[in-house]
Amino acid sequence: MALKLNIYIALIGLTILTSCKAYYNKFYTDPTKCFEVAKQKKPYDVIIVPGFPHDSGKVNRVLSQRIKWAFYLYKNGYAKNIIFSGGAVHSPYVEAEAMKLIALQTDIPKEHIFTETKAKHTTENLYYSSIMANGLGFKSIAFATEPAQCSFMKPFKRKFKLDLDFLPVVTDSILKLNMILQPIDESSAFVSNFVPLKEKEGLLKSLRGTRGHQVKKEIRLAKKLRLTSTHSYDNK
Repeated sequence: MALKLNIYIALIGLTILTSCKAYYNKFYTDPTKCFEVAKQKKPYDVIIVPGFPHDSGKVNRVLSQRIKWAFYLYKNGYAKNIIFSGGAVHSPYVEAEAMKLIALQTDIPKEHIFTETKAKHTTENLYYSSIMANGLGFKSIAFATEPAQCSFMKPFKRKFKLDLDFLPVVTDSILKLNMILQPIDESSAFVSNFVPLKEKEGLLKSLRGTRGHQVKKEIRLAKKLRLTSTHSYDNK
């Protein structure tokens, strides 16, 4: 009886471990593996770097990490151009514009930095910036941010049918830069009469936005417009 119980427990444990591994492989973006892929595919025409709230002249830790990672990828030939993405969402500063101001401290030329200022959620950072990249004629695209955020976006790449890779931050690479980003004059990124997202959207609507509700609406609208356009052409 004890032997059967031990076998039963072992089988349950194996099932759980297998399920966890399958979940890990499906959703987690391993920085090391992604970087190995990037070495084979570089340079990317553009990388997309999602925004984060900026609320003072100082550069907070998250913004510092994302901008340094963008610089590392540009400097080392992994990216030709950069799109910073994000509107004025949680603070009265347009995230993408503030990120650009900070990034200009590095050796990235101004003409290789673009800003997408419509996005309010990470799903929108991913989608709107991809649309912008395609409009600018960029073919190879990567989404560059922390591993956790890349992992969260992984299902949406499939859901929105986007052709791009993920480049999660490799912390050791950033540390090797030994770079300190200085405070900026962010006045040009300031939005007057600003209303934070939490006051414009309730919790449910905000969660739906996080899950890509607005993006799905725009995809449906774009599809409808294409069908209407095709139908109009056929009737001529």
